[in-house]
Amino acid sequence: MSRNTLRDGNEIAVRLGLDASQSPVPGFAGLKDEMVYGGIWARPNLVLADRAICTLAVLSVLQRLAALKPIVDAALNLGLTPRSILEVFVQVGLYAGLVTTDESASVAQEVFAAHGLVVPPEPPRTDTDEMLDRKGREIMAHLHGERAEQGYAEPANAITAALYPMAIRYGYGELWSRPGLDRRQRMLCALAAFTAMGLESQLRKFAKSALNVGLCREEVIEVVIQTAPYGGFPRALNGLAIVSEVFQEAPS
Repeated sequence: MSRNTLRDGNEIAVRLGLDASQSPVPGFAGLKDEMVYGGIWARPNLVLADRAICTLAVLSVLQRLAALKPIVDAALNLGLTPRSILEVFVQVGLYAGLVTTDESASVAQEVFAAHGLVVPPEPPRTDTDEMLDRKGREIMAHLHGERAEQGYAEPANAITAALYPMAIRYGYGELWSRPGLDRRQRMLCALAAFTAMGLESQLRKFAKSALNVGLCREEVIEVVIQTAPYGGFPRALNGLAIVSEVFQEAPS
C-alpha cells in the first residue's frame, strides 16, 4: 500500500467526526492520518463500529480519558447507542478495575449531554444469586467449552476458589447477559482489553473462545491490530504472537 493511499486516512477521520488535522508536533497530524486512520482503521475484516468498540475498551482500561472523549463522539457517529458505549466500560471494568467504569462513563456522559442524549434507567435486577451462578456456568461453558474449568477456574483449586466464584456470578452470569451489547461485542471488548493490558493468559483463552460467539479468525486478528495506536505496538505485536499460536493449536 502506497503512502499516498495511506494518507487517505483523513477521509476515515472525517467519517468518524474526528479532527486529525491538528497537532502541537510538526508533521505529526499527517503521520497519524497515514498510520492510525489509513493504516489501521481502514483495514478490512472489521467494520468501523467494531473498531470503535475496541478503541473505547482500550482507552477505558488504560484511562486515557482525554483521548476517550472524541472516540465516544465517533462511536455515536457510527451508530452505537449511549447504552452500548457505557456497556463497553462495564465489560472492561471487570478486567481493569471497576473504578475505570465510573471514570470512563463520566467522560461519556459529557458527550451524551452535548448531543442531548439521555440514557434511560435500568430495570431492577431480579436474578437471585443461584440464578446468576447457574447462568454464569452456562455462559462459561458456551464460551470456553471444556476449558471453562481449567487453570485458575479449576474448581478443586482452594486458593483461586476464594475469588473465582464471584467472577462466575458477576463476570459471566451478570455481565455477559446484560443488555446493550451482545456476546460477540463483549468478546471484542475482552480481546482488546486483554491485549492492551498485556494479560497474555486471558488473551490466549479468549482468542480461542471468540470463535464460539461469531467472530472469525480474521476479525480476532483485527481486534488486536486495532489496539496498536492506543495501547502501543509492542503489546499489539505480543498479542498477535499469542493469537498466532492459538490458531495454530486450534482445529480449523
